[in-house]
Amino acid sequence: MSLRMRISDALKQAMKDKAADRLSTLRLINAAIKDKDIAARATGKDDGVSDAEVLGILSKMAKQRQESARAYEEGGRLDLAEREREEVEVIEEFLPRQLTVPETAAAVDAAIKEIGATSIRDMGKVMGLLKERYTGQMDFGAVGPVIKERLS
Repeated sequence: MSLRMRISDALKQAMKDKAADRLSTLRLINAAIKDKDIAARATGKDDGVSDAEVLGILSKMAKQRQESARAYEEGGRLDLAEREREEVEVIEEFLPRQLTVPETAAAVDAAIKEIGATSIRDMGKVMGLLKERYTGQMDFGAVGPVIKERLS
């Protein structure tokens, strides 16, 4: 079952269950995907976005909400922080399992070896390969320093 179908089914189930908060988050996910579909069609890609791109959208949404929750906590708005965390939980249901630190390190080492990277100049190639294979499974902001360390 495609990711879009899973999200659509979850949306329908949330409507049946009258789960307003969950429904709201699922509608936000659908809206973000449709926005990307429209942008993709404008560039001549009639199929819309792929499942890999949907994973990217979901990862970005989850990261934004985690940052918002932190900001709300620092501002003393615990109620809003909790709401953001609930949204993250719903979004993460559709993301694949995140790789652990050792798994991420192993994936970086394998990518470096596969590409034959020897210097920091090859960092983009390594990052591209990792994004192709592990979209939604690792935090690429945290992976960058690991790659730099390995290639230095």
